[in-house]
Amino acid sequence: MKFARFLLKNAALANAPKQIERFSRFSPSPLSMKQFIDFGSANGCEKTSFAFLRQELPVRLANIMREIYILPDPLLHTPSVQLVQSWYIQSLMELIEFVEKNPEDQRVLSDFTEALVTIRNRHNNVVPTMAQGVIEYKEAFGVDPVTNQNVQYFLDRFYMSRISIRMLINQHTLLFDGGTNPAHPKHIGSIDPNCEVVDVVQDAYENSKMLCDQYYLASPELEIKQANAKTPGQPIHMVYVPSHLYHMLFELFKNAMRATVEFHEDSPSLPPVKVKVVLGKEDLTIKISDNGGGVPLRKIERLFSYMYSTAPRPMMDNSRNAPLAGFGYGLPISRLYAKYFQGDLVLHSMEGYGTDAVIYLKALSSESIERLPVFNKSAWKHYKLCTEADDWCIPSSEPKNLARNIP
Repeated sequence: MKFARFLLKNAALANAPKQIERFSRFSPSPLSMKQFIDFGSANGCEKTSFAFLRQELPVRLANIMREIYILPDPLLHTPSVQLVQSWYIQSLMELIEFVEKNPEDQRVLSDFTEALVTIRNRHNNVVPTMAQGVIEYKEAFGVDPVTNQNVQYFLDRFYMSRISIRMLINQHTLLFDGGTNPAHPKHIGSIDPNCEVVDVVQDAYENSKMLCDQYYLASPELEIKQANAKTPGQPIHMVYVPSHLYHMLFELFKNAMRATVEFHEDSPSLPPVKVKVVLGKEDLTIKISDNGGGVPLRKIERLFSYMYSTAPRPMMDNSRNAPLAGFGYGLPISRLYAKYFQGDLVLHSMEGYGTDAVIYLKALSSESIERLPVFNKSAWKHYKLCTEADDWCIPSSEPKNLARNIP
């Protein structure tokens, strides 16, 4: 029996390239926050969700897997990237098993939900494992401009795809594996239709403060203001995924607090971290301002780079909660969470003074639409770009020989 299962598994894996090609011909179908809410609150039907996800999840997986295949060979063949690739192949093949199954069979529906939970758990360590693959590649081959550009492009798309896949899985499992989120009964899946933004800000601050106090024995206070341009004087609510917002805020608070404490290590007191939350007609904007000394302009974009992390290499283990901290991925992943529903995260810094980090989110749930990568000719061409000579002079730190002859 074990040998028969072994043969079946290997036959399925051998068929994986064909299935990846098949499902990558379709483009993912982005959903809006409003669609998530409407489906979960009014029209929620497990059979409908099953029918959508058994096609949509393979499409999203196959699209990003096509891009994994065209990574530079030395990166693709690192042990860590090979491990991630094996997880994706296994998950894709498990999902494809449900494509032809009858949605009227309750056993099929329960098996599907169980499979989604298994897939989600299997992929828990995707971010640090892929990050380790990048480290392995850098240590062996170094970094060049073309590879840096391609890896940055790929990882932004790869991690965004992962966010979207987990969003779909979480919505289905929270809605239909018990019916409600026991920790948050008013949530619709992972979405809070009445998210108190300031509460999430304060929660992220308190947890960051606790870490800062443990490490530095001090932490800056929080000053928070809010302005509701739509309904003046009222608290600010929005339809959003609180865990996504918390992830962004927690990362920004950690950075702001560390910078503030280290920049003012010889001062008798610490300046506060200031937060302004503003709800307009189109945007909800959160600005976090610190007096932590800032960073030079040339380093701003590097803070969002996966290839230029200066963080020490963390130790990896087989636990489910492998460390994300230490890879330097906090800011780039946070920016992806903001962009996932058509927002953004930007940094404005004044070297010698401090930094403003600004999160932009869509105020309307109908405009908060998933931003999804799709594999097509445009994506393929991006990986094939080569670096040409710049048409602007490149500054050099080397002294110039001004005595040269000029014809």
